[in-house]
Amino acid sequence: MHGMISGPPETAANRNLATSRVVLLLLVVMTGIAPISLYMLVPALPVLATNFGSDISIAQMTVSLYMVGIALSQLIMGPLSDKFGRRPVLLAGLALMVVASLACIFAQNLPQLIAARFFQALGGAAGMVVSRAIIRDIYDRERVASMISLVIAALMIGQMLSPLTGGLIETAFGWRAIFYAITIGALAVAVGIALALPETRRSRAAGSGFRGDVGMLIRNRAFIGYVMCQVLASQIIFTFAGGGPYIVVTQMGRSSAEYGAWFATTGFAYLVGNLLCVRFAPRHSLENLIWFGLGLQLCGSLLNLLWSFTGWNEAPAWLFGTQMIVMAGNAFVMANSAAGAISIRPEAAGTASGAMGFLQQGIGALMSQFGAYLGGHSATTLPLTAAVLAISLLCACTMIFVVPRREVVVSETLIEQAEEEEGGMM
Repeated sequence: MHGMISGPPETAANRNLATSRVVLLLLVVMTGIAPISLYMLVPALPVLATNFGSDISIAQMTVSLYMVGIALSQLIMGPLSDKFGRRPVLLAGLALMVVASLACIFAQNLPQLIAARFFQALGGAAGMVVSRAIIRDIYDRERVASMISLVIAALMIGQMLSPLTGGLIETAFGWRAIFYAITIGALAVAVGIALALPETRRSRAAGSGFRGDVGMLIRNRAFIGYVMCQVLASQIIFTFAGGGPYIVVTQMGRSSAEYGAWFATTGFAYLVGNLLCVRFAPRHSLENLIWFGLGLQLCGSLLNLLWSFTGWNEAPAWLFGTQMIVMAGNAFVMANSAAGAISIRPEAAGTASGAMGFLQQGIGALMSQFGAYLGGHSATTLPLTAAVLAISLLCACTMIFVVPRREVVVSETLIEQAEEEEGGMM
């Protein structure tokens, strides 16, 4: 039957996985290995440009193509994990990351380093997409959002510390030592997965495959709505991050170090939002938590637009203080809409997670450039804050007009019924 959802596995093994601290730790580190590796190299970019005698814009490609690798990886690794299993794809991805990290260590010029960084991201980002699928494999739908939030909260701490760690390693041992650290980290994660993480992929119906999964998902209004909501919410982060440096440094005349400190406050607000989501998720429906987050996003972005008209947010405290409200709500929206998307067809959670991650990263690269254009070609904060409000409104519209409205808490049975109505019979 097309659109049929299998219930969450109730075996003793899966119950043990759901309560295992080792598995939770593995979910955090496999999710974080790629983004942490991205941020560890950022402080060394000026050194790379100097050592290789290249412009800083060329050295920046070790970051930009790394992000392209993350986006492509999620599109590839998600469906592969549905077909071949979570463990083989994770281990293969980490093996590719280790080989690419060794290539980074022995790179003799920037083109070699840039190419190796691309493959490093292609392998390492398997953990980002597969971890969400594993969460859906071993947890009930009602717990997926809280577990995603918990993993993200722990990951945020690592990401905030990774630039500092990379800078200290580079200062003490040189930039190549950063890749030694990444190689050791990837090997440790691979060993942990090999020893402590069993296969969690659900059994698949005979004849099911990638084309059938994609066809079913794209015909499902709820899936499309949740993905649009999650991707649009993430674009708030990319847009603001793209325009923020120009506003603070160029318009406000502050230092780049001061911008970094102010931007960290938005990361802290996002972390707090995820921790609150972990606390509230067991007692509230997924949809209600999304609406709560959308309300915070809209209120914060509307206030920031008002401060732009009055001129108050020409001071960083007003701009970032209000953006913190947006980011706290953003955490609720992103975690719960992601949970909704990967819960539509649990046995295709990898494909759903990969599509969502690819769109998030791919569109994010464009929106980051768009935000930089708004911040760098205007004399006030108004264009950037108007863009953030517009994205917040679009995000809310997907919940109003695309996601089917339900009057009761969504259950596995109700999703199954909705999919049968929308997807029809095979």
